[in-house]
Amino acid sequence: MSDTAPQERPIPRLLSLVAGLADAPPGCARIAFALAYGLLCHAIFAAAVLAMGWALWNGMTVSLGTVPWPWAALANAALLLQFPILHSALLNGRGASLPARAIPGPWGRTLASTSYTIFASLQLLALFALWTPSGVVWWRAEGWALWAVGAAHLASWLFLMKSNLDAGAELQSGALGWMSLAQDRRPHYPDMPVTGLFRVIRQPIYVGFSAVLWTVPVWTPDQLVLALGLTAYCVIAPRRFKERRYLARHGERFARYLATHPYMLPGRPGRKDL
Repeated sequence: MSDTAPQERPIPRLLSLVAGLADAPPGCARIAFALAYGLLCHAIFAAAVLAMGWALWNGMTVSLGTVPWPWAALANAALLLQFPILHSALLNGRGASLPARAIPGPWGRTLASTSYTIFASLQLLALFALWTPSGVVWWRAEGWALWAVGAAHLASWLFLMKSNLDAGAELQSGALGWMSLAQDRRPHYPDMPVTGLFRVIRQPIYVGFSAVLWTVPVWTPDQLVLALGLTAYCVIAPRRFKERRYLARHGERFARYLATHPYMLPGRPGRKDL
């Protein structure tokens, strides 16, 4: 398939997967487990997103972390580092096989994408819920500035959501695994994304995630450290890991996409520098 070949549109593909649940083959135990695992996945995912949204909107001044200072600095550093390290480890090398082994038995491989989403969501939840605030506030938006920053923050979230939809909402949300198990079929992973925001840049998800970090109405030392650390990961990791993985998987097709689409900012096409 060429990089210009028509792809399945993300919304119809997702709706088709959901509709298949109504005609799932018999198997009470299989279906019950799939539904329970899916409920667990989406509950943790929602909790992580809510914790992230609330913590960022408040400049990392609200959380459950109560580690005394100066030990809190070490605890926060560990929370910050665990996300990029484990997030990449579970997608690359030997660690990529761990999500498929999270559930013993024949269902583990089918549920791999759901298991990965659970792991990633738990990481985000830990980072934003267990952070110990410094208590220092540098700036808090008020009046027109609050409205302007709020609009930018909302736009960043919408951009992030759109990029996840373009990449395959069923995969990004963890629904692909458990819905495939419920229907007793192998997961149909979305093709290499080249439509939607991926027509403009190669890494819109990481751009959206970074934008969410920087468009906040409260700035603290905590927020700055978090934004710098996670943005550095968003800039470095896709080129170093994700794009190499895609090149190995899709070969010349991804190489052509790589050469004709910019990395993160619209402009000149990127170089084949993997």
